Amino acid sequence: MAAENGDGKAVAAETAIIGNYVEMEKEDGIQKDTIKTTISTLFWHGGSVYDAWFSCASNQVAQVLLTLPYSFSQLGILSGVMFQLFYGLLGSWTAYLISILYIEYRTRKARDKVDFRNHVIQWFEVLDGLLGKHWRNVGLAFNCTFLLFGSVIQLIACASNIYYINDNLDKRTWTYIFGACCATTVFIPSFHNYRIWSFLGLLMTTYTSWYLTIASLVHGQVEGVKHSGPTKVVLYFTGATNVLYTFGGHAVTVEIMHAMWKPQKFKAIYLLATLYVLTLTLPSATAVYWAFGDMLLNHSNAFALLPRSPFRDMAFITFGFACTPLYFVWEKAIGMHECKSLCKRAAVRLPVVIPIWFLAIIFPFFGPINSAVGSLLVSFTVYIIPALAHLFTFRSATARENAVEQPPRFFGGWVGAFVIDVFVVGWVLVVGFGFGGWASMVNFVHQIDTFGLFTKCYQCPPPSMALPAHPFNNATAPAPSHALGLNQTHNSHLHHL
Repeated sequence: MAAENGDGKAVAAETAIIGNYVEMEKEDGIQKDTIKTTISTLFWHGGSVYDAWFSCASNQVAQVLLTLPYSFSQLGILSGVMFQLFYGLLGSWTAYLISILYIEYRTRKARDKVDFRNHVIQWFEVLDGLLGKHWRNVGLAFNCTFLLFGSVIQLIACASNIYYINDNLDKRTWTYIFGACCATTVFIPSFHNYRIWSFLGLLMTTYTSWYLTIASLVHGQVEGVKHSGPTKVVLYFTGATNVLYTFGGHAVTVEIMHAMWKPQKFKAIYLLATLYVLTLTLPSATAVYWAFGDMLLNHSNAFALLPRSPFRDMAFITFGFACTPLYFVWEKAIGMHECKSLCKRAAVRLPVVIPIWFLAIIFPFFGPINSAVGSLLVSFTVYIIPALAHLFTFRSATARENAVEQPPRFFGGWVGAFVIDVFVVGWVLVVGFGFGGWASMVNFVHQIDTFGLFTKCYQCPPPSMALPAHPFNNATAPAPSHALGLNQTHNSHLHHL
């Protein structure tokens, strides 16, 4: 009987929250089956389970893929693999919690006859509806700051990648150019319209991953290659927080779920996306680290060490996901979110691009900035806050009894789920935020001291005959021996840490 009641609740919840976008599209009458409609459905309108999977997988790793070999050089091969598997599981658990809390919130609102047509639900609104304004404010602050810097990292990465394809322009100039390209995302209404974008994003991420793997194996190990990691505590935890950041892409989980026809089916999607992402991150990071070893300590972008070729020039990863939730928040703040004019919404979104552009020019430290964002923002946004929210939402017996979704029995029911929640909070708070925050900020400040703010071309190769002017300089060396020498200098200065 209990099982029947649980199934009944799930069916009722699914019925209550089935895609509001269906209603939006049909409210003007029955659509005519035209070529325009067919093309629009194929490339533009996506709300299926497959669309959600593509969005999750492409958003989860994206540009961070290119910095994972750098993290392996800091962690060592064993810790690098273990942290990827561990944080992949932790990320999947907290994404599951977010999906459960979204379903709970959406179902409660459906009972109150709340209409979400032309309104995209976001994580801070879920916290507000379930736990009150104080949780909303904390969630909003962390979520927006993380998404802001996530967009900054994507922009920095695009400029860094294109520089290795065409170095006639420095990275700062490429940042200006891609900042303008980023502005085009203001015309994408919601994640419901990311179908072709997320497909291309995952396609190019997959290509880039296997290019890194195959190219490194074909290249072979450089002469005198060394695999010293882990050697320093500060480098170890810096690498670990970059992996934490890699599997913390579910800050946009609620927006992706809201774009689905049946959000109830999201529960396992993030785990399946994570399993696929691991098939990309583990081989590529391992192969590049095997080939170049300690040279990666001073080359946060793996492209910097691979020889130029048409195959490398084709390896490019799309961007834009992190911007869209920020657009929604801004629209709601100024009262334009439910405006039906796409052009008006695009116009009011443009101011959001400016701080992204500006911060990418100030802090162009691709790699170190990932770890800083991972420890200080991702740790709370997508690990600690969702776990605590789950604990507090269902802390009473009545809330647990009336919950739309009951925890799986193989996790030990509510007791098992709460134990996992407490473990996530404790681990991420101590290791991710504590040790990771200390290490990543030491490394980040070191980058500022070495290169300065507004640096024109971070880690760019020096003139062919010139030696690095500063012993901390992370510039690309003209030969492996130079790069190894720089690493030795870098490590000696961090020895006391």
